[in-house]
Amino acid sequence: MTQLSPETIWHMDEKELTKLLDASTFVSKTKKIHFYAPSFMYYKTSYYHSSPADFPTISVTGKGCALKCKHCGGKVLNTMYSTTTPETLFELCVQLKRKEALGCLISGGCLPDGSVPLGKFIDVIGKVKRELGLTIFVHSGIIDFNTAEGLGNAGVDAALIDIIGSNETIREIYNLNTTVKAYEDSLRALHEVGIPFVPHVIVGLHYGKLKGELNALKMISEYPPSALVIIAFMPIPGTEMENVAPPKPMDIAKVTATARLMFPKTPLTLGCMRPKGKHRIETDILAIKAGVNAIAFPTEEAIKFAEKPGYETTFSSLCCSQIYSDFTL
Repeated sequence: MTQLSPETIWHMDEKELTKLLDASTFVSKTKKIHFYAPSFMYYKTSYYHSSPADFPTISVTGKGCALKCKHCGGKVLNTMYSTTTPETLFELCVQLKRKEALGCLISGGCLPDGSVPLGKFIDVIGKVKRELGLTIFVHSGIIDFNTAEGLGNAGVDAALIDIIGSNETIREIYNLNTTVKAYEDSLRALHEVGIPFVPHVIVGLHYGKLKGELNALKMISEYPPSALVIIAFMPIPGTEMENVAPPKPMDIAKVTATARLMFPKTPLTLGCMRPKGKHRIETDILAIKAGVNAIAFPTEEAIKFAEKPGYETTFSSLCCSQIYSDFTL
């Protein structure tokens, strides 16, 4: 593996990459893999059943999003609890605590500048941490230093952020008038504040094709993250990209293997957003070959595959970004 470079992997064809992965070059040396199944999606296998209450997602913008990205169109917000004021956010967290929730992911739609309006919720997030003791992750969007510092002071457990490495993708898919510099500045802000942060790289966001993912990984490498999550574009009905083919499993594996090489000691996860069905089965198995430390909502086939070489497996109802804390070398 030391003789490989990220660019070498990036330019491999499918046959070369298959041979590399089949040689188990990237298999995790810890021989342990974490599986996560948070509450925002129903999940049941013969190994694990998700809880309906342990770790839900919350939108602080309700169903609203100014960007209406081509791949999402705000549809993802429909799967979240809606709250738009600090008061209702706290009331919701109290209700979740009564249902024995362990924590939640606070997210929402974006403002025209690509940020999620978390600023006015910082004080109440701190109150939730102090009085309810919930694990709180936030999905920030583009973020400035002051907001990052406020979230850190509030005691947020981790900040999640999608990192886009192509100006063209930012304009065409996100409908956002900014550049990759805004995402690099966001990484710098989170890094300087010292809050645990978990960047997400979206494979195939540019109409199902690779574009900017390697650059995104390079940007992230300048600001060592607490963990790294690889996710993939999946067509959502009712969006502008509902008929766009997703990236091939081998394309996702290429990004995952490249990330493993670039971040050998960083917890690496295959996240929840990725195509389902046979595509997911193949993607999950390739991810294990590529050396991930965790998978969200793993297929039964992937769990069985992990058992063959003797992996120790664990299951959790928290968000897969929790790997930043669960993972040990």
